[in-house]
Amino acid sequence: MNWETLLSLKRQGDTHKRLRIEQEETRLGFEVDYDRIIFSSAFRSLQDKTQVIPLPISVGSKKDFVHTRLTHSLEVSVVGRSLGRISGKQILEKYPALKEVHGYRFNDFGAIVAAAALAHDIGNPPFGHSGEKAIGNYFEQGNGQKYKGLLSDIEFQDLVNFEGNANGFKLLTESREGVPGGLRLSYATLGAFMKYPKASLPKRPSKHIADKKFGFFQSEEDFFMDVVKELELIPNPNNPGTGFFRHPLTYLVEAADDICYTIIDFEDGINLGLIPEEYALEYLINLVKDNINTKKYNAMTTSSDRLSYLRALAISTLIRDAVDVFVTNETKILSGDFDAALLDCGKYQAQIDDIIKLSVEKVYQSTEVIDKELAGYKIISDILDLYTTSLINVKQGTDTNYDRLLLKSLPDNYNNPDKTIYKILLDTCCFVASLSDSAAVHIHNKLMGKQF
Repeated sequence: MNWETLLSLKRQGDTHKRLRIEQEETRLGFEVDYDRIIFSSAFRSLQDKTQVIPLPISVGSKKDFVHTRLTHSLEVSVVGRSLGRISGKQILEKYPALKEVHGYRFNDFGAIVAAAALAHDIGNPPFGHSGEKAIGNYFEQGNGQKYKGLLSDIEFQDLVNFEGNANGFKLLTESREGVPGGLRLSYATLGAFMKYPKASLPKRPSKHIADKKFGFFQSEEDFFMDVVKELELIPNPNNPGTGFFRHPLTYLVEAADDICYTIIDFEDGINLGLIPEEYALEYLINLVKDNINTKKYNAMTTSSDRLSYLRALAISTLIRDAVDVFVTNETKILSGDFDAALLDCGKYQAQIDDIIKLSVEKVYQSTEVIDKELAGYKIISDILDLYTTSLINVKQGTDTNYDRLLLKSLPDNYNNPDKTIYKILLDTCCFVASLSDSAAVHIHNKLMGKQF
């Protein structure tokens, strides 16, 4: 892979090549990507989607803030911008023609990573990561099993392993009536967004991180292939045909997410009283002990100030570490031979593992989180069952008055029984995934007759 191609400004539907040296410096194409994402309805819905701890807060805490998907995504974007800028500066020093001939600046790298990081959770369903599992469970073990014989193996796999990353790619790129190409983001940003550039099948687990999940549904295969062709991503022999190695900047997007959820989910657990403060501060100090200003830290009189200081220091420490790993391994990354997340190869892996282990025990497995996941499974399964049944009944001409009445409550862009069965089922999954937590609860209450 080469950087000039990887930094493509092309957008879906373009008939001419966009050159960096011809860009308007006050509004670069990569910055336009960021703006389009942040003003999209899909991004705005993240304000009411659970990150880890559900709202409203029901634990005995004096502090009333925890992260939603939206605040998490904004913070990941900020960290991603720093990762991109610092790395971009060193890349331009290594490849001066990128700047001197083609006009790229280190801010371009920051803008691409920031935009992709902003969108990294845009396809995630309500109720946290359990939402993905709930959708897949409906088709694998629930009433959705009855559709297996109506679909190809790979179409059914898209549903059984419903993936927020693939749904995100669909949201960002899918054409709608009057809106060709969706958000029409640059191919560089789309490439950086794609953590797992492969289809749902074949499932061939490997140690390479690009094979961990999948990144597009069958409905988006043609455009996915157009993007990887433009960027000249390297084919992944473990997944021949529709599997590729990552865009290098994807590693920075992933690192930004890893940094934020490691440190900030931990901080949420502290703020909510799920993790004892003194115990937690010790874990953070172990991470930043080489960089801490002891005099400054000891002068702070409140635990919240000490926590804020350690959080900021931890994030900056991990940013520097991730950049070091990225730059050191840049050649291997460009050739597709780097197979792990950046932080997994950094010098703070042991400290990160300790923090995550404590978060799993005290936060991710807390009563609040488990209760949310249990409710989410039931809510998502019920909504999917009602809408898919009615849509397929209409498709097959066996619909009832109830089916027709129910579908009047479904948004028009999801209510199209003339589509293939695969598209009907996938679009219904995407409708459920688009719901905020409270919207899913509200719709479920209506459909179950609990609310008028």
